Amino acid sequence: MSYEPTEYLPYDFANRRHIGPSPSEMAEMCDVLGVADVNALIDETVPKSIRQAKPLEFGKPLSERMLMHHMRETANKNRVLSSLIGMGYHGTVTPPAIQRNIFENPAWYTAYTPYQPEISQGRLEALLNYQTMVCDLTGLEVANASLLDESTACAEAMTMALRVAKSKAKAFFVDENCHPQNIAVMRTRAAPLGIEIIVGNPDDLDAQAVFGAIFQYPGTHGHLRDFSDLIADLHEAKAIAVMSADPMALCLLKEPGAMGADIAVGSTQRFGVPMGFGGPHAAYMACRDALKRAMPGRIVGVSIDSHGNRAYRLSLQTREQHIRREKATSNVCTAQALLAVMAGFYAVFHGPEGLRAIAQRIHRKTVRLAEGLEMAGFSIEPKEFFDTITVDVGLLQRGVLQAAIKEGINLRRVGKTKVGITLDESTRPETIEGVWRAFGLWREADADEPAYRLPDALCRKSAYLEHDVFHMNRAETEMMRYMRRLADRDLALDRAMIPLGSCTMKLNSAAEMAPVSWHQFAHMHPYAPKDQARGYHELIDDLSKKLCAITGYDAISMQPNSGAQGEYAGLLTIADWHRAQGQGHRNVCLIPMNAHGTNPASAQMVGWKVVPIKDDARGDIDLEDFRAKAAEHADNLAGCMITYPSTHGVFEETVKEVCEIVHRHGGQVYIDGANMNAMVGLSRPGDLGGDVSHLNLHKTFCIPHGGGGPGMGPIGVKKHLVPHLPSHPLEPGVGSVSAAPFGSPSLLPISWAYCLMMGGEGLTQATRVAILNANYIAARLSGSYDILYKGNQGRVAHECILDTRPFEKSAGVTVEDIAKRLIDCGFHAPTMSWPVAGTLMVEPTESETKAELDRFCDAMLAIREEIRAIEAGEMDRGNNPLKNAPHTVEDLVGDWDRPYSRDQGCFPPGAFRVDKYWPPVNRVDNAYGDRNLVCTCPPMSDYAEAAE
Repeated sequence: MSYEPTEYLPYDFANRRHIGPSPSEMAEMCDVLGVADVNALIDETVPKSIRQAKPLEFGKPLSERMLMHHMRETANKNRVLSSLIGMGYHGTVTPPAIQRNIFENPAWYTAYTPYQPEISQGRLEALLNYQTMVCDLTGLEVANASLLDESTACAEAMTMALRVAKSKAKAFFVDENCHPQNIAVMRTRAAPLGIEIIVGNPDDLDAQAVFGAIFQYPGTHGHLRDFSDLIADLHEAKAIAVMSADPMALCLLKEPGAMGADIAVGSTQRFGVPMGFGGPHAAYMACRDALKRAMPGRIVGVSIDSHGNRAYRLSLQTREQHIRREKATSNVCTAQALLAVMAGFYAVFHGPEGLRAIAQRIHRKTVRLAEGLEMAGFSIEPKEFFDTITVDVGLLQRGVLQAAIKEGINLRRVGKTKVGITLDESTRPETIEGVWRAFGLWREADADEPAYRLPDALCRKSAYLEHDVFHMNRAETEMMRYMRRLADRDLALDRAMIPLGSCTMKLNSAAEMAPVSWHQFAHMHPYAPKDQARGYHELIDDLSKKLCAITGYDAISMQPNSGAQGEYAGLLTIADWHRAQGQGHRNVCLIPMNAHGTNPASAQMVGWKVVPIKDDARGDIDLEDFRAKAAEHADNLAGCMITYPSTHGVFEETVKEVCEIVHRHGGQVYIDGANMNAMVGLSRPGDLGGDVSHLNLHKTFCIPHGGGGPGMGPIGVKKHLVPHLPSHPLEPGVGSVSAAPFGSPSLLPISWAYCLMMGGEGLTQATRVAILNANYIAARLSGSYDILYKGNQGRVAHECILDTRPFEKSAGVTVEDIAKRLIDCGFHAPTMSWPVAGTLMVEPTESETKAELDRFCDAMLAIREEIRAIEAGEMDRGNNPLKNAPHTVEDLVGDWDRPYSRDQGCFPPGAFRVDKYWPPVNRVDNAYGDRNLVCTCPPMSDYAEAAE
């Protein structure tokens, strides 16, 4: 027979969809590297002494179609009821325009943290809208661009109060009406810092005995009160007042700023973000203007570009932990940018009238429900409320809760005799009738004359959301175009490679992302009965088993909802183990200089003393210094934090010896999992001597960065540490680090789908190709740029560091100039000036094709030629394409008086001519933005003045 069948496998997700280079392209790349094949390259790169013994085996990989079928079967095991449990989690209605154009749009969810502001103007404006919304609703002057969840925001507010309070007291008062998970997380955060937590009735507050206090508004059981007098007492005692407030309630109720609060925190989940079994959701924080430099998290500010035009940027970045290390006040990972964008757009979509109407409808439905229960003889508290009531049912509690479940409704168990009910935007009249039936009351929820039970003294008097953006025409056509305009101002992974070292910006496939929006995953309450979440538990259990196989650990905790939270949780686990061994005095942490930059701040958060370890001439851990410091601190050594492969992008062959030294001196080993994309299937941190590691699921395991969040940072531990993992927030145990038991579990279908479609062999191949791509870039750029660190055989791991420092002396060109010039070429810059100042750290990941790698290399080589021209005197040192980058379309069409052509300035090698990305602003003036901090939407008159 003459027919020759093809061997092509169209449904091989790993090799046809996820991994960028084709087999023939890989062969070409190996030729450039001078190796026979990828196996030979791996042998030269990854030391044999650390290679894992057995290959990963997860069974046959699923095709995209089979994955969808499997995901549907799993999702259908979740039983999603109408959850009226409350506790800070609410049903909400995501406007379809926001779900489709933001939440499900790769232009928004594949973007990176906006550290290059010129190519992030769209999401920066969206986050500025969010900050303005928060400031307006809370009545405070400054807001950040989100935190991880309400509970961790409460903990951040507590530690911020400790930093800024004039009081010398060491105790912090916590309102007993706070949500229980908020209290649990604050207790966890307080213990290692020596903060005494006093939980009690606000009426019993002794302001002189505390450095600060936090009040829940409304209280977890629905109570409302004006805290103005208590706050005045705190201020008299030089203490700080914090309020954890529901932003929907603030649409009707007196705002924290009007009560004198210094700090306000809370969750914006009910502003269009589904519960998702606990997350991700954007928490908010706002404060008085005088406290802004002590506030954690990112702050979007208004600045100008090099032509004096308005431009947005992240302000006050020098507070962040990757810069100030253990002295930081802001954590690089504590943000939920994508969810903050959704919440901000929810406010834009509805405007102040819409938000007020929604809040009013929620309150009226709650009043109607309460009136019906009172008519049936039940005792309701409080008498005045917003959306939550508590009903005393005596011995009927269990029967009422079970009857409600039969009606398809979850209620909250309160103590032994009460039931809590919280209504929300999605509550229908049929739900109210179902609640009544659960209490034995049969009546219809007819549209009675509206009634209100808001305290007159707490009715809001001030206006909010007065900026024009919240008053735009809300026709969907106009909203869709506004979202599109903002998206077009950004450069995300759907446009070009984002070669950020240590940040692993890889494919987030459509098949992996689709289930996140499904009803069964999106609308589950985190504290729903366990038997209603069988699908979630099956997913979490299987993903945990796969991650244990990948890492060599014995158990996984999914609770940490960011990489930094994972670091923190891992160290807390070690600290608790030491206490259990009668070694609670151990508090010294060895951290090499080539470890991940967030590590020192995490060690400080658990009350440990950081002892830095020097690098040797090769950039590896200085083993002699490590031995000496370990011996010197042996009596108090808690552990060490190392990053593997190192942040320098090298597999150090001494890693097992480093771990052995720590164990010999009584410590535990934390291996930072930020660089697991170089290890999966080839080497396991648990086999190297690690006792605990966190995994950045938003890096190695395909959860998208979302413009700087969401993320997940679960930790894996060896068997002896399992009893010391974070505990359920509502159950006794070690303590919890996040508001929900599993952190942000609605993201976990993404990583599970990735593992199921890749299979063990596919995951290993992804690692191999990530190493191939990095070495290919290093080889192509070598000679034009010095590659700062290499392994023993001249290879790099999954990333490489380009040394651009010599160019400042030879041509006056800085690393920032190169980063901005890459924008003209259509690229996001690699990681700039970290871990070594003045360098670029490049990580291409396995998902980029050879064509994209070559486009990037061509751009970098062309930039090097421009630098040579400056060095040779052929181009002016102060007026050249690098110094003037990035070039906007206004530059192209405006007057041109530069000593180089428009074509050279605007269309350098690498740039697409037809699909050219044009940055909306020129280079942003960072210093101006910090000197003139503005972090809410400027009045429209400012825009008019700027246009004149």
